[in-house]
Amino acid sequence: MQDDPFSDFLNLISARSVLSGGLVAGGPWAIAIPPPDKIKFWGVVRGNCWLLIEGEAAPIHLEEGDVFLLSAPRAVVMASDLAAPLVDLDDVLKYRVGAVAHHGTGDDCFVIGGNVELNAEYGQLLTGALPPFIHVHAGSRRAQTLCWLMDQLIQEREDDPPGAYVASTQLAHLMFIQILRAHFETTKPLTAGWLRAVTDRRLSPALRLMHNDPGRSWRLEELARAAAMSRATFALYFKTVAGIAPMSYLTEWRMRLAEQAIRENSVHIGDIGRSLGYTSESAFSNAFKRVTGRPPMRFKNAAG
Repeated sequence: MQDDPFSDFLNLISARSVLSGGLVAGGPWAIAIPPPDKIKFWGVVRGNCWLLIEGEAAPIHLEEGDVFLLSAPRAVVMASDLAAPLVDLDDVLKYRVGAVAHHGTGDDCFVIGGNVELNAEYGQLLTGALPPFIHVHAGSRRAQTLCWLMDQLIQEREDDPPGAYVASTQLAHLMFIQILRAHFETTKPLTAGWLRAVTDRRLSPALRLMHNDPGRSWRLEELARAAAMSRATFALYFKTVAGIAPMSYLTEWRMRLAEQAIRENSVHIGDIGRSLGYTSESAFSNAFKRVTGRPPMRFKNAAG
């Protein structure tokens, strides 16, 4: 199976999901969660609770099977009763047993949570295009898959079979992708930009061509044909979705790949340029500086 544009995008931003643990709580309780420095997501395995997000007027009620993602660095209160005495998350985690923390009296509510780490250079391409939070309801199209993933995550933690950490990491990443898919399917069109482009089905055939062979001198007619559009319709539609023209997108994609290759420090700059379709090192350097704001050697020195 060939990579698809959204998979390429996730690789570019180095998205990596990790299951952070679980919370079992009962009785009246309220926990203050500080603003995260990563994308956070939670799934309600059992029971229900409230989320009060900094900057939002109304609390959000989460029911069994609901999943919630927080992409903005905002403080959150998670509670069975928002009037209950507030306890800091760090104080709750002091009494954690393994990966699960217990709070309050009983086990009415069971929530699991995860983090998503992103490349510092490109992570904004995702977080800048997402709303501050995403709520996937238990009755939605993706809910059955998300519930299955939560069950598998719990099973891995409880049984602790060989490879449990790797399996849990991959399951958590699948959960993150399913949350994003649910968002793409139910929200109004995203703001024009990279994320909207790589998730657009009509543009996907053309983007696959550019991503799989970025060094080729693609013509607009070839890309339009792949997307089953006329040249003029394709150019207009592409700019509406991506915010830039097709050839500008191709140049930017080449420069993202070049930045990755330069960071790896294993290939000569001239060879990187030739692999991306530039006939000379000077032509590549000029294009790189035009897109990134600095020449390749300065970028390399800054990257260490």
